[in-house]
This record gives sequence, structure tokens and C-alpha cells, in this order.
Amino acid sequence: MTILDGKKVSNDIKNEIAAEVQKIKDKGEKVPHLAAIIVGNDGASLTYVGSKVKACERVGFESTLVQMSNTTSEIELLEKIKELNENPEIDGFIVQLPLPPQINEQKVLLAVNPDKDVDGFHPTNFGKMALDMSTFIPATPFGILELLDRYGVETKGKHTVVIGRSHIVGRPMSILMGRKGFPGNSTVTLTHSHTKNITQITSQADIIISALGVPNFLKAEMVKDDAVIVDVGITRVTDETRPRGYRIVGDVDFANVSKKASYITPVPGGVGPMTIAMLLKNTLLARERHTR
Repeated sequence: MTILDGKKVSNDIKNEIAAEVQKIKDKGEKVPHLAAIIVGNDGASLTYVGSKVKACERVGFESTLVQMSNTTSEIELLEKIKELNENPEIDGFIVQLPLPPQINEQKVLLAVNPDKDVDGFHPTNFGKMALDMSTFIPATPFGILELLDRYGVETKGKHTVVIGRSHIVGRPMSILMGRKGFPGNSTVTLTHSHTKNITQITSQADIIISALGVPNFLKAEMVKDDAVIVDVGITRVTDETRPRGYRIVGDVDFANVSKKASYITPVPGGVGPMTIAMLLKNTLLARERHTR
């Protein structure tokens, strides 16, 4: 059994990006600039955005954090997005989700300039991805592809089962694993909360990508020997024995499933670190687009 070590691979990617940025600096050119908008004070979102800012510092990017209050109106947020769209210094930016209830998420995602949409959520970028065109791939699916690639996990002709159909992970993953090329060329089954006989389906899978958000959902009896397991789930579970009062748990019953798997991602330290690394990679791509 091989651990798909997202922490190690994400560090490798950050070192590669830092080397690219150094070359840009040596030429006296503009370094990539990533901005993030966060509305409200959701603890998990603040932690996540904070780690993005730190990652930018590490690779030599410029970064801007725009914090807006929980009472921000939709109009105010759209104004701020317009500002970033029109600012030539900003190569890419993200609007941290979730947003407060008074703001229409769809309207906000549509307002982001597709050329600066380093999250890859804009319908233009999602459509290009579905059509195998060059575009920004959402950071988490992009990270999973990179992990499979760097560990040389064979995907051609394999049966991939994706659990969960969110627009952020499940749906794009089902498209990407079925595309021509590597990683891809697999036969994909997309499952979700209304899927019947899910154990029957997962037990036939060569590769399982679980993005459900239900702790320890995938049990050993649902997995065949030598399956490849990618766990995208991140759930905080109360644990008084831990200093923070909680622990992070994935969708997979790691202790038991890892005994049967050929490759498996841990939680934490698997897919999570890859997401930020690929966001940086998308920002570097955005800068290249703007300087052409």
C-alpha cells in the first residue's frame, strides 16, 4: 500500500513555482498576484484563506486579502469584484465560499472575469474543461489529477467511481477522469445520495474518489483489493482529547480500507494541501495569459 502524500507533492509543486517566480524576478518582470475576497468571519474559511496568503508569500507571489463584513450586500460585493476584474495588477482572484444568505452565490461566480477565475468555477471555464479545451481546472480536482500523475497511478481503461456530485469536486472529477489523456481514459460512474446499491458499485471500482463529507462513509467491505482510494472529505469531529477540541476526519475508514488499497490519500495531508498548490499553479497560468 502506497500513501498518496499530498503534503510532500504540494511542497514539490511550491518549490517548482518558487523557481519560476525567481526567473520572473530575475528578468525584472511583474510577479504573479493572487487576491482573495472573504465575506464574514467563518472560522474554517478564515483559516483556509490565511493559509493561501502564507503559500503566496512562500513562492514569492504578491497577495491581497479583501475582508468584508457579514452584513455586506450583494451590490457591495459585486462592486468589489468589478474592481478586481479591472485591476491590471491582479492576475487572479477567488471569492471564498460559503457566502452569507443575502448574497446569491451564482450571481457572484458569474461576475468574476473568466480570465481571472483561478478557482475554475465560472461556467466559461467549466464548459471549456468539459470540452477538453485549455482552461483553469478547479483547484481540488486539479490537485487529484496531479497526485495520480506524479505517483504514476494507471487510470486508462479503469473503472472510476466518484461519490458526490458537487460542482466543486464531484462533477468536474467525473468529467476529467473520463477525458482523453492521462490521468483519464477511465470509465466513470458518478454516484450520489440517491444512488441505490452503492456498495455493489464501489466494490467493482478500480479507483474511488469520495467527496461526500460524511465521516468514515467508505468502509472496507465496500472496496475491492488493490483499489486506489482518493479521500476528498474533510469533516471536523468533536474530540475533547485534542488541543483544538476537534479532529479532521475524511470520508474513508482509513484504518481498515488502507489494508486493502494499493494507493490511498490520508486525511489530513492528502488532497487538502494539493488544493492550495494548484491554486498557485492556476495563478501562475493566469499571469502567463495576461503577459502574452
